[in-house]
Amino acid sequence: MTLTEINFDGIVGPSHNYAGLSLGNIASANHGGDPSYPRAAALQGIAKMRGNMERGLAQGFLLPLPRPNFALLNELAIDDTAPAQLRAAAWSASSMWTANAATVSPAPDTADGRCHFTPANLVTMVHRAQEWRDTKAQLAIAFADPDHFKVHDAVTPSFGDEGAANHMRLCEGHGSAGVEVFVYGRPGGRFPARQHEQASRAVARLHRLDADRCVFVEQNPEAIAAGAFHNDVVAVANERVLFTHARAFVDQAGAYDAMRRAFPALEVVEVPEDAISLAEAIRSYLFNAQLLTLPSGEMALVVPSECQESAAVWNWCQSMLASNGPIRHVVPVDVRQSMANGGGPACLRLRVVADPATVDARFLLDEAKADRIEAVIGTMWPEQIDPADIGTDTLAKIVIEAREALLAVLSLDSLA
Repeated sequence: MTLTEINFDGIVGPSHNYAGLSLGNIASANHGGDPSYPRAAALQGIAKMRGNMERGLAQGFLLPLPRPNFALLNELAIDDTAPAQLRAAAWSASSMWTANAATVSPAPDTADGRCHFTPANLVTMVHRAQEWRDTKAQLAIAFADPDHFKVHDAVTPSFGDEGAANHMRLCEGHGSAGVEVFVYGRPGGRFPARQHEQASRAVARLHRLDADRCVFVEQNPEAIAAGAFHNDVVAVANERVLFTHARAFVDQAGAYDAMRRAFPALEVVEVPEDAISLAEAIRSYLFNAQLLTLPSGEMALVVPSECQESAAVWNWCQSMLASNGPIRHVVPVDVRQSMANGGGPACLRLRVVADPATVDARFLLDEAKADRIEAVIGTMWPEQIDPADIGTDTLAKIVIEAREALLAVLSLDSLA
């Protein structure tokens, strides 16, 4: 069995809109009420996936969830008198950010030698709390082989869990045993701390991880207050490298020490505050990047193109490359429609280490399949959604038919 890292990107759904639903997500709040462009958003996402395939990387995808969610509308008794944001929750396309779909522990890390998935309960925000059961149904199809995979239910909603956006893995190579790092926040700040420590510990137990190879680290409350609502807004890891802002963790030195005790080969690439402020790191989403190992063995950092527009960020990236450190390439990508709602390249993908032969091939991308997906998006996805469109029968019909057309072309009608 050949284990490799597969990035499963979320296809941006046809109801993609800017309703400003995510408290603590500054980009989402700043663009709340703006028109959105679902077709452009989805095509930008496919272009990012194509780019990673061109780099020789394995690429998968997860599908938009059914929207509008009529069950949620009924459950909350939402009618024309309900607040617009509450009505918009049932139309949210936020499942596109598959970094929040689940936490994943690869087979080399688990006691039973299977890859474990726990869908995130996402209970902090109503527009996301509706996702996990539909997400689990999709994961159960994509990773159905019980000899290789185990898909759990979400952890109890008493403890908020936001998935892989607050989880990192350190290893010598993706196929070797790793150390899993869980980052949590504490309540009481300006914005909600979405990842509860007990949720992280529950996931580690569900996945049957060795306690000596788990590290639990507290996120810096200053980072949360500044808009880093997930750890992946201020830190990302790949194999032996941790790429992080100097103010990512409440005890930065202690966090490094804890990781090194479990994984002595750790290499830290730290960006100091005087080079890039925490505010600028969050604005540019430098750390919400895909840190990838290329077939050559070199590491590449796939960043949003907004990083090029910040002199401080781009100058630092160039100096990092000149220093001949472990990150050898910086690759900007255009995901502006996602960025306007608070999600960069890292938000759009769920990392799964597995043998591609054990995954349902319908969820693995190739050029021909990308062509078919783009054709559906180009003809069926709305070009623009205005705030007044949310909740209308006209838009509901367009969104439902568009998703059904995508399921049909991928032979995944069972998810309708």
